[in-house]
Amino acid sequence: MASIQLYVAAACAVVLALTAPALGGDPDMLQDVCVADYASPVKLNGFPCKANISADDFFFDGLRKPGNTSNAAGSLVTAANVEKFPGVNTLGVSIARIDYAPGGQNPPHTHPRATEIIFVLEGSLEVGFITTANKLFTKTLTMGDVFVFPRGLVHFQQNRGHGPAAVVAGFNSQLQGTQQIAMTLFGATPPVPTDILAKAFQIGNGEVEHIKANFAPK
Repeated sequence: MASIQLYVAAACAVVLALTAPALGGDPDMLQDVCVADYASPVKLNGFPCKANISADDFFFDGLRKPGNTSNAAGSLVTAANVEKFPGVNTLGVSIARIDYAPGGQNPPHTHPRATEIIFVLEGSLEVGFITTANKLFTKTLTMGDVFVFPRGLVHFQQNRGHGPAAVVAGFNSQLQGTQQIAMTLFGATPPVPTDILAKAFQIGNGEVEHIKANFAPK
């Protein structure tokens, strides 16, 4: 009986090992191209394929200019994912440009569906990610440097220079998803109950309400 259980456990392990790569990113495509059809009423995991396509579907010029960093975080992410760039539908890739004002920050966040790799275009950035064991890995980057953030782990970037900074970020998903930690917890709709956050952060209800006010819809 014990040997049968061992064989079953081994078989399960093999199945998991073989299927893990398929679960690691977007599903594999089944044709050469599948340009996203935003007008289709069909709802599925991704976008249906558009019938009539052109070279323009595979072209995106939205990353040419720096983004407007006049906001509370002092940063702006300009994404070229499937929601704005239909040609990447089913291809399992997307890209973004992130601009930072002096002192600007891309706040701690996660991408549940993708690993992220960045290339520094200009400036000096402190970047880092935190593992599930709560270990911080951090590095100061300058122009030409590359850094990778593993899928699903909390990470951040902060401009430590006196001038603007910018990076190009690549993702192994057509739509990586982004959850900003502070906004997710304190700006959710409907809101997370105050007493839950107070207990989690070991602070008073009044402090939670004060923080929530900073993330309320403008």
